[in-house]
Amino acid sequence: MAKKIIPQRKNINEKDKWNLTLFFESDNQWELLFKEVEKNISGYKSFQGRLHESLESFRKGIEFDLLISRDLEKLHTYAHLKNDEDLTNQSYSGFKQRAMNLYARASENSSFIVPEIQSIPEYIIDEFIKDESLSEYRFYIEKILRKKAHTRNREVEKIIAMGTEMTSAPAHIFRQLDNADLKFGSIMDDEGDEVELSHGNFISFLNSPSKDVRKNAFIKYYGVYNSHKHTMASILASSIKKDIFISRIKKFEDCRKGALFPDNVDESIYDNLLKTVKNNLDPLFRYLRLRKKILDLKELHFYDTYVPLIKEIKFNMDYDEAVSVCIKAVEPLGENYRSVLEKGLTSGWVDRFENKGKRSGAYSSGCYDSPPYILMNYKEDSINSLYTLIHEAGHSMHSCYARKNQNFVNHDYTIFVAEVASTLNETLLSRYLLDLYKDDVNMKGYIINREIDNIRGTLFRQTMFAEFEKVIHNIVEKNNPLTLEVITSEYKKLLEIYFGDTMVFDEYLFLEPLRIPHFYSAYYVYKYSTGIAAAIALSNKILTEGDGAVKNYLGFLKLGGSKFPIDALLAAGVDMNSPRPVEDAIKHFNNLVIQLEELILR
Repeated sequence: MAKKIIPQRKNINEKDKWNLTLFFESDNQWELLFKEVEKNISGYKSFQGRLHESLESFRKGIEFDLLISRDLEKLHTYAHLKNDEDLTNQSYSGFKQRAMNLYARASENSSFIVPEIQSIPEYIIDEFIKDESLSEYRFYIEKILRKKAHTRNREVEKIIAMGTEMTSAPAHIFRQLDNADLKFGSIMDDEGDEVELSHGNFISFLNSPSKDVRKNAFIKYYGVYNSHKHTMASILASSIKKDIFISRIKKFEDCRKGALFPDNVDESIYDNLLKTVKNNLDPLFRYLRLRKKILDLKELHFYDTYVPLIKEIKFNMDYDEAVSVCIKAVEPLGENYRSVLEKGLTSGWVDRFENKGKRSGAYSSGCYDSPPYILMNYKEDSINSLYTLIHEAGHSMHSCYARKNQNFVNHDYTIFVAEVASTLNETLLSRYLLDLYKDDVNMKGYIINREIDNIRGTLFRQTMFAEFEKVIHNIVEKNNPLTLEVITSEYKKLLEIYFGDTMVFDEYLFLEPLRIPHFYSAYYVYKYSTGIAAAIALSNKILTEGDGAVKNYLGFLKLGGSKFPIDALLAAGVDMNSPRPVEDAIKHFNNLVIQLEELILR
């Protein structure tokens, strides 16, 4: 039997790696910029205490700070991309640590800016803002003034900035343990080959038609987390305590208020999401019961929820073909969108395949002065990889449009709207594939099944994660301990609510929160749920209303971070203050389940 080994980074073909020379020609160029910024941050002293003196002093101080921020963004982006190529490479781990340290030092030096702007008398700041020379900075300044109640004095802000590296420690420790140190061993695949198990191929094993392969992968994978459960629970608890420390020092009532404040998102949107989803779980239960019936199982386990229900279809698509499919799927968004995306996906944006030490999962990254870069761990035998590629492409194209149409200070859109662009692309892919295979009953069923699972994982599952975040933060905020037992018992309660009696819960599944990286970014995951709801609404508009809806959507992408996310979505035609987008997304899910029932049980 052949043993399939994950390759070393040096053995990956150059054409399958992202091209970071489009950004920095060499490590030496990065070093030169690092030294320049390190030298320049002392220049903050010349502006301290003087921002109020004149319009010119005010403008020059802001522009100096933004210039430093822009260079820091370049340094950090390159460092983290190189580090993520192979987390065991200590040289680039050093780059990343140095970039973070420099960011912390710059933050310390610039910590006076926000409180100083907020201390300028209102009549003076009003006159400054009216001046045309500050027109591109108005929204930026308004956001600073809005944070006045949550900004401490200069000395406290300096201490907060000095603590940046320490407060980021739990997330850093988790990533290193999870991606670099955890080893999952190997298992037998469907062909009887011994294959090394990893983050990158875990879901591929859960797609296996063999229950034994699925179960063995689940046990092997979660067995490793079980061996480290006390340490990982401690890391997660430390991260929650960090969230609470920051929210309290910033004078927020709780972590959630602090997390929602920058996006100007009302708590009612979060609560409406949880309430709306929990009040509409019947379509999910219906689907899980259908899954159990089609798979002819006495009991449905978590590891049975990924395998396609259409057994005759064996998916296989190489990377180049996947790019071609993605380009055809986004055709409704226009020729410019398509051409820019195609060039990017084939000419250096994407780091395509898994290698030893590479960060797991996928993301789109980059900065104002770089192309958007996409990290993939593409698997030809997994349709999830195709969807992941077009998902990350949505982020990247959002970045392209925002950077082209906004200045540096306003280009960076929030995660809340970022997930709209990515999940809309996934929805367009499903629509394209359903049309492509409209005469192929099995393939049509396969695609509907995949879209159902995508909505299940993004809307229902992420909402459950969002409620879990709220629960564990509330526990610690009430000064109660967040132990391993508390984490697993609270997660079990939510599993029982969100999945009812449709599934048997293996004890290992209660450890799932310990492996979710997004829990290290407070109140992040709810944005996946709101994002897919908005994306489904916008894709329906694009496919039914045509050019006008496309124009509004591309206009939304061009806004970048120049508006608060709820306002930006309103401009695109979706009101997230209402529960309707979430309700409509669940109705869409239910209709897909009915279609799947008709196809399979015909």
